[in-house]
Amino acid sequence: MPRHEETRHLPYTPEQMFDLVADVQRYEEFLPWVSAIRVRSNSETEMIADMVVGFKGLRETFTSKVVKKHPQEVRVDYLDGPLKHLHNLWHFRSDGQGGVLVDFEVEFAFKNRIFEALAGQVFDSALRKMIGAFETRAAALYGAEDSGINSSSAHNAA
Repeated sequence: MPRHEETRHLPYTPEQMFDLVADVQRYEEFLPWVSAIRVRSNSETEMIADMVVGFKGLRETFTSKVVKKHPQEVRVDYLDGPLKHLHNLWHFRSDGQGGVLVDFEVEFAFKNRIFEALAGQVFDSALRKMIGAFETRAAALYGAEDSGINSSSAHNAA
């Protein structure tokens, strides 16, 4: 099962990054491959949303439950769609100097092993593109500070 864990050090507050990640209804504005979002229900602590994702002529709808613990965590758990399993966790920690440490993890499994093997081949590049889209969105919303805070560490397991 493809899995990825990463920590990024960014020049924003935990609250800012929480707000950006928890704002699922805006994902289609900046995330690659997301063509539509439909929010079924939304509260301060939980959201149910459908995400339509398209790539090279393929189009799939995923339904997920998003659990929000302001300002430290956003957890996404898969409910329905073409996957067997999807878990995504964002954790936001202050660095004590006005920045944030963002811990990100994702793991998934397709129902079809052939799709999983194909997805595994592009998993790393797709993930880098998605994480980059969140960073670009944060810079657009909160300002791009050149503070030297951009170090990252990653760990992959397939």
